[in-house]
Amino acid sequence: MRPFTTVRSRACPIPSDDIDTDQIIPKQYLKRIERTGFGPFAFAEWRYEDDGVTPRPDFPMNRPEHAGAEVLLTGRNFGCGSSREHAPWALEDAGFRVIVASSFADIFRSNCGKVGILCVELHEKDVQRLLELVEADPAVELEVDLEAQRLTAPAIGALAGVDVEFAVDPHTRHCLIEGLDDIGLTLAHEDAITAYERQRAAYRPLVPTP
Repeated sequence: MRPFTTVRSRACPIPSDDIDTDQIIPKQYLKRIERTGFGPFAFAEWRYEDDGVTPRPDFPMNRPEHAGAEVLLTGRNFGCGSSREHAPWALEDAGFRVIVASSFADIFRSNCGKVGILCVELHEKDVQRLLELVEADPAVELEVDLEAQRLTAPAIGALAGVDVEFAVDPHTRHCLIEGLDDIGLTLAHEDAITAYERQRAAYRPLVPTP
């Protein structure tokens, strides 16, 4: 996966609480055997009309001012519900690299880190201020610096900006900065694995099955 250091981007606001994984990627789209291609189905039941094809113009992801946003702004307990990995896959495929919320479901947060998405948990007042800034000017850019563990956004008129630190699990931080998924973590020990395999037969030979 892509290494993550700093993301500077406009944000897409979906300010609802308790958005579960079935809302992020509805169950009827889980039949794909690939890990990619889920992006068009993210938030499908909110994003499209009943025909499943026609975009709803009022949904934030369909509004031109939020096109290309790499930051998703949302509410409390984001990613609750089932532990389906498809939810982070869909968000990553839709172009999001950062999700900002006041709280996350633990399994969802873990799954996000494995595909290169950073979950930034902030106090509700800071999330609300970010939403206000984006509402005032959708072109405002948020900067998320993972190395410094800091999120900033400029002031707009009378609205104060945001400059806050955020916590992140050290292992997740390391994997995101280095661009290591679970396979990459394993391959980081390739020399030790190879050395083990070379000597294995010497003390534990494989016995052919009769």
